[in-house]
Amino acid sequence: MTICDEKEPLLSSSRGSSNEQGSAAGFNGIGYVGSSGASGSPGGSSPPDDSINLDSLSPFAVGDATGNLLVLQQNGRHNSNSTGSGGVRPCYGSLRPLSPTSLANGTHLWQLPKKEDGGGGGGGQPGPYGGLLKDSGGRITYTWWGVDVFSADEEASARRRRRQRLSSTASAAGAAASAAWRRITRPFWRRGGREERALAGSPRRKHILKHVSGVAYPGEFLAILGSSGAGKTTLLNALTFRTTPAVVIEGGLRALNGAPLASSHALASLSAYVQQDDLFIGTLTVREHLVFQALVRMDKGIPYKHRMQRVEEVISELALTKCQDTLIGVPGRIKGISGGEMKRLSFASEVLTDPPLMFCDEPTSGLDSFMAYNVVSVLKGMARKGKTVVCTIHQPSSEVFALFDKVLLMAEGRVAFQGTTRDACTFFQELGAPCPSNYNPADFFVQLLAVVPSREDSCRQAIDMICDTFSASEAGVSLEKEASAAATIKDGGGLMVIGEDIDDFLGEKRSPYKAGWCAQFRAVFWRSWLSMIKEPILMKVRVLQTLLVALLLGFLFFGQELSQEGVMNINGALFLFLTSMTFQNVFAVINVFCSELPVFMREHLNGMYRTDIYFLCKTLAEVPIFIVIPMVFTCVSYYLIGLNPEPSRFMYALLIVTLVANVATSFGYMISCLSKNVPMALSIGPPVIIPFLLFGGFFLNIASVPVYFKWLSYLSWFKYGNEALVINQWEGIDSISCERDNNTCMHTGHIVLETLSFKEADFDLDIISLCCLLVLFRTIAFFALLLRTIGKD
Repeated sequence: MTICDEKEPLLSSSRGSSNEQGSAAGFNGIGYVGSSGASGSPGGSSPPDDSINLDSLSPFAVGDATGNLLVLQQNGRHNSNSTGSGGVRPCYGSLRPLSPTSLANGTHLWQLPKKEDGGGGGGGQPGPYGGLLKDSGGRITYTWWGVDVFSADEEASARRRRRQRLSSTASAAGAAASAAWRRITRPFWRRGGREERALAGSPRRKHILKHVSGVAYPGEFLAILGSSGAGKTTLLNALTFRTTPAVVIEGGLRALNGAPLASSHALASLSAYVQQDDLFIGTLTVREHLVFQALVRMDKGIPYKHRMQRVEEVISELALTKCQDTLIGVPGRIKGISGGEMKRLSFASEVLTDPPLMFCDEPTSGLDSFMAYNVVSVLKGMARKGKTVVCTIHQPSSEVFALFDKVLLMAEGRVAFQGTTRDACTFFQELGAPCPSNYNPADFFVQLLAVVPSREDSCRQAIDMICDTFSASEAGVSLEKEASAAATIKDGGGLMVIGEDIDDFLGEKRSPYKAGWCAQFRAVFWRSWLSMIKEPILMKVRVLQTLLVALLLGFLFFGQELSQEGVMNINGALFLFLTSMTFQNVFAVINVFCSELPVFMREHLNGMYRTDIYFLCKTLAEVPIFIVIPMVFTCVSYYLIGLNPEPSRFMYALLIVTLVANVATSFGYMISCLSKNVPMALSIGPPVIIPFLLFGGFFLNIASVPVYFKWLSYLSWFKYGNEALVINQWEGIDSISCERDNNTCMHTGHIVLETLSFKEADFDLDIISLCCLLVLFRTIAFFALLLRTIGKD
């Protein structure tokens, strides 16, 4: 017996008997649970229409001791003639029958198959979708049906955040059961039910997309057109599971070759998404960027030689040969490639893995008509090779419009038309609005479906009339049938999707990363190192700045003697060591993470590398420069000032100044990771540094720090660095000249330390404290960066 909606039977009799489907070769996907009970039990006949009322069901979901997710169905009846595979009715398109287990209380329990049961995909693509891809000859038909998108209100956002926190702490069985019940019951909420009442009672929610359906076929270039605010980008984000927390998708389904999708993990392995903004590391060349992409985006089993061959192929296919050794460039800083070349580089980055499905968000924005035509021609060429191309586009020229195979016209979040460009002109002509001759059809359609500010009501009435006419037309009805019939499970999972991801249901919980940890580390570290050594500001300006400040400090305090005036001057010079290393290094890195945050977020969410990999590589690549700079600074100014000449004292000074420089760098990383953008980081940095500066023991004696600020002084690297440098300088000094007639002179180094409330015994503790602060600040920085990715994966 098949469980299905009584209003929408999922399998028609024309598709063959369940026995025929169950025995068909190549079935590899999702099935529906049959009724429970032993074979041949009393009353075991099925309803004549081979469906049952969903409202009478009492489904449950549990987890067994081995972590498998299970579905239980009570009080059902079994039809011994339904299938030969334990009473599971196959879904149309692909099915791997599930294995039944009978329980003593009459409950029928369906256990999900494991990977070793033969459910893996083929053709190098993991999971069930790989099998579908192999069976379809490497081509993808992407279907979406009944997609509704609403703006999220504050209460819904808070509930979502609470669910995320609960899901991270709940047990596996409890999480599976709650997720199963939510997915089982959601498709059965009827109109007028609790969800619709909630929407009606929430004036803050805006209906952005309204039951949008469509189909994109392989070998076709589908362009989504519409005026600003029509919902083009929102639809594309919904199709690619990239919606922001500001919107919520309610209902609807998305499917690949009839296999429903519940998350972006399966889609990401088969598709590419070229976003509107081109984000790159500007100090890399075109070839270096593509090599990095090949290292982290292609499957683990592909040899390095084949990866490089693929890079050469993509460079040739997308006409990037002339600029392959040119820097990508940073606007306003480094001159690089042109806008058209940068857009083609975006395509090259995505097509390295040769995906059968491609999404593009306004690829011609900011380009002239000639470059826009070239970019769209690239997409058209990909479609001719059998790929499925879905693209939103803004104001295409007539030449660009002629390249489209089909268009999807959006207006006020609804579908106004989907079909060929010729059929679009015919459709509007039948409505009494023919496109004038020698007029760009794209401009005509967009203007016709736009809401004019002075005529909002009449425009919206016209848009509703057009959308209603299309939905009732033969083309609209056919499209709706195709979209609803192309997938067999409603709401990305219907009865059988257990947990938060369809891959969990199929036993295919996989890492979203193509490369392993070590491979990611090598690739990201290589890119970070290249980016650092090619950065002119990082290398040339920092070294020059260090030399100038060191020489200035050395000649300003040149040749200090062990006298009463020399004591004050030497202590001031030592504290200037700390302030120079702090401000120079903090402001050198305070923009590192926040400036690259958009690039990091995009690449991380695309499954290219982990957060810990990025943080480690970014910081480790800069370690050499932050060791060399303090050493150069100390070597130049130490003996010019006339500090303690013993070699051991000089080596300790090198160690202390280097530690202080790296602690300051770690503090800069922390501010950068905590800040949303560079201006915010630059505004936070100086005010936060000043309190730590005051607790350094130079402006305020550490014995005079108020008790309520003691805790803050423990976080001051100025305190530990100053104390260590002063102890290193004055320990063992037995004679300091005094030309005064009173008894206020400091005759030994020990007296100098006592005057500053420093103790020789604290020297080792200061070194350890500096190391601890270095680790503490970097740990905080890492978790601040990690928190930005939680909930967005």
